[in-house]
Amino acid sequence: MALHGCSCSLSLPSVSALPPAKTQISSDYSGLHILRSPCATLNPPLPVISSLSFIILSTKPSSTKRFATRVTTQQKYVYPDPIPEFAEAETLKFKLELMRKLSMEKEKFGGELDEVVSVCTEIFSQFLHKEYGGPGTLLVEPFTDMLVVLKEKRLAGAAPAARASLLWAQNHLDQDWQLWTSRPTR
Repeated sequence: MALHGCSCSLSLPSVSALPPAKTQISSDYSGLHILRSPCATLNPPLPVISSLSFIILSTKPSSTKRFATRVTTQQKYVYPDPIPEFAEAETLKFKLELMRKLSMEKEKFGGELDEVVSVCTEIFSQFLHKEYGGPGTLLVEPFTDMLVVLKEKRLAGAAPAARASLLWAQNHLDQDWQLWTSRPTR
């Protein structure tokens, strides 16, 4: 079976297309028309290609055929679910390291250091148990929540504690996850 003519029609969510132009084909293929849709995009949103259609048109109604193919430019990566055992181990490590770090600046916290570390540890633990699924899933929200809760409770050193928590997580959490998941089954 020989293809008489083929055209591409590119469908994009934010494409401005010119009206289709019909072009007569040579006498060997009389009665065939090619549908062309020239288009231009400026700063298209991702994904760039949402669908691609190949159309063969003929003046004879019985021979009109349409072939459609979907092309996906980006696959969605599904992050793994949180691992409760990892969350427990990492929460303990976080608590010990945060206590050590903030103890160096005891004057900023007065007698509230234990309560500040407790609040930060609880919020971090909830995040690890419910949302953290490995590299690429570290969010800012738990650390802004720490800052907000510490300020609401009027605890001293809210900003340095939230900052130290975030820096520790950025420097250790993804690496610890990779070590944890690369080990043989526990």
